[in-house]
Amino acid sequence: MARPDLMNANLPVIAVTGMAFEARIARGKGVEAVFAARADLLERTLNEAIARGCAGIVSFGTAGGLAPDLAPGALVVASSVCSPLGHVPTDPHWSGRIATALAATPLAPKLRRGTIAGVLAPLVGAADKAALHASTGALAVDMESHLAGAIAEANRLPFAVCRAIVDPAWRTLPSAATAGLRDDGTTAVGPILRELARQPWQLGGLLQVAADARAARSSLVAAREALEHSGALRPV
Repeated sequence: MARPDLMNANLPVIAVTGMAFEARIARGKGVEAVFAARADLLERTLNEAIARGCAGIVSFGTAGGLAPDLAPGALVVASSVCSPLGHVPTDPHWSGRIATALAATPLAPKLRRGTIAGVLAPLVGAADKAALHASTGALAVDMESHLAGAIAEANRLPFAVCRAIVDPAWRTLPSAATAGLRDDGTTAVGPILRELARQPWQLGGLLQVAADARAARSSLVAAREALEHSGALRPV
């Protein structure tokens, strides 16, 4: 009979993301990525992946900043996730290995550890971000980590979170920034252009969002490479 640890070594880690571009960064050897912007679609896709077998679940992608000192591109390795679904701790050993691997790279100054908050709808206003930070102490917020954590806990799977800040706490997103997000996690250009045609003054804010997104993407790509090289993408 095969040893359980050797069996797990042949199973992929599932990276849970909200958007297609995040999944493309996460996906690779030994890592299967699932993504959707709508919670029920993400839950179904994740459960289907778990049924095929996995070694652990990592929430990987971008997040909104809540702590005012986190700039775009900062990285948060979560110790826990708090949300309306409750409080879910991450696996301390796995999270520690992820943080150690990132701390050994030029990403070290961007690295923070702490709680991430989960929400059911995008948090776009600076005042709303400040209020959530004050009530939870969370460093960042996303719409996927709490779901990934709850499902990992229900299936007794190791769980970790690595997220890059895309919109900082002090930034209120223009409506055009979220207008094109489809339920499946892809982006449609048409709704964004219609928003800009209706309110052209949003262009400046949208360009800033694009710059923030480049910083977050750069950190995610570098983090993915570092975790691949160190072996920290796996829980054991």
